[in-house]
Amino acid sequence: MHPPFAFRLLGAAILAGLLGACASTDTTPMAVPTEPTTSVAQADERLAAVAKERAAIEARYAEREAVCYEKFFVNNCLDEAQERRRAALSAQRAIEIEAERFKRRVKVEERDREIAKAEAEYQAEEAALAAQPPAPPRETPALPPPRPRPAASRQKQRAGEAGQERLSEAERAANVKAFEDRKRKSEERQAEVAKRTAEREEKAKRRAEEEAKAKEEAAKAVGK
Repeated sequence: MHPPFAFRLLGAAILAGLLGACASTDTTPMAVPTEPTTSVAQADERLAAVAKERAAIEARYAEREAVCYEKFFVNNCLDEAQERRRAALSAQRAIEIEAERFKRRVKVEERDREIAKAEAEYQAEEAALAAQPPAPPRETPALPPPRPRPAASRQKQRAGEAGQERLSEAERAANVKAFEDRKRKSEERQAEVAKRTAEREEKAKRRAEEEAKAKEEAAKAVGK
């Protein structure tokens, strides 16, 4: 036998109330800007708001999660809470990306302007230098020779005297060597002459002895 119609209506009302309670936990609207960022200050404000809103999203999610565990349909309530959290964080991430992209573009544009300015200044300086006539060479006045100091003069004089002494010693040594060479060569020549004289005398003596011997033998042969 079917339950009375009133009980069926009561069950449907209770189920609807449970689902409605889980679904209506988050009533805070998400403030997502639709206009693009137009200044660095606005980008910084939006990034700060994103950080604040993320903390609020996590706090609301924790509250909804605690409420869901008290409901009859826990899994459905948790899935819905997680989806709300994901959508909210995704919206804040889009805001963050747009603001950071604007700041990067501004930074690149400023750097390009600085480079172009520096290049223009450099070209202007080069053109100004090229337009100027060359400066005439400056004449350097001739400077008088420096006066020798007394101490330097004495040192130079002593150095010259020492050089003369060294030169005299070298000349004396060269003269002594030359004399010794001449003396040695003279002695060698004298020894050579004496040697040749002795050889000639020895040869003459041998010839005289041979001649005397030959005459003696000839006289003996005639006497026989």
